[in-house]
Amino acid sequence: VRQSKMDFFCKLGYGKQDICKVLKNLGQEALEDDVLKELIRMGSKPQALENQAQPSQLKLVARGSCSTTPGLKWLGEDGSDSSDSLRPIVIDGSNVAMSHGNKEVFSCWGIQLAVDWFRERGHTYIKVFVPLWRKEPPRQDSPIADQHILEELEKQSVLVYTPSRKVKGKRVVCYDDRYIVKVAYEKDGVIVSNDHYRDLQNENPEWKWFIEQRLLMYSFVSNRFMPPDDPLGRHGPTLSNFLSKKPVLPEKKWQPCPYGKKCTYGNKCKFYHPERQHQAQLSVADELRAKTKVSLALGKEEERCQCS
Repeated sequence: VRQSKMDFFCKLGYGKQDICKVLKNLGQEALEDDVLKELIRMGSKPQALENQAQPSQLKLVARGSCSTTPGLKWLGEDGSDSSDSLRPIVIDGSNVAMSHGNKEVFSCWGIQLAVDWFRERGHTYIKVFVPLWRKEPPRQDSPIADQHILEELEKQSVLVYTPSRKVKGKRVVCYDDRYIVKVAYEKDGVIVSNDHYRDLQNENPEWKWFIEQRLLMYSFVSNRFMPPDDPLGRHGPTLSNFLSKKPVLPEKKWQPCPYGKKCTYGNKCKFYHPERQHQAQLSVADELRAKTKVSLALGKEEERCQCS
């Protein structure tokens, strides 16, 4: 039992010394969830994070200011390793597999398609979480296709099984969604799933923000894994910036205002207005005030002329 727990947390990137210390404090029979909580409480971080010379800091970027333009070069152009600029990827294996199998079959081929898509982009940290009971032979009520793929991904240290066991004939399953969100949050990465994790959002306000800003949804089109080009909406960052630690900020002149001529922000608007090139960018309210002042001034001058 001890060795299996050691292997499990080593795969997540934690050091053996920290794991031994926690197991000594909590006992060998401690649940994996409790061990993970204690590791986080101790301030232990996965070794991949500690080895980074400059850990990435969470930055809030204004919506609408992250879109790229054709003229801009992509990150990594200075010859540095492009994988350092890409966010870690945490995949909800059950969600992806069931989506690829049309919610009828647990299709492991769907997981492979998703992993390959991120590998081709250059992501080096990719973790897939799947409940341990998916290792068991498939049953009629839970069919599995291409089960050998799970074994291959486990050998590549990509797939991690969340614990489950049988007690008096009943299966006891640990909540795999909590593992997915915890690891993605710790690694400052991206969650790949079509689930909104509403229960976990209500559980932790920090997770709520993280899930809202870092959840990457997807579709399967003819065995092709396709995430959206605008993960946070049409005025949010592009997919490339969403998956990058350092989004490329284009010049403001390349960002047309989404509201066009209906925009009421005037000179406070941060977007480009082609129709305001040769005029002061006043808000609609300020424009009306200015016109009113001019008309009043003209009226007073007419009155003075008539009096004289």
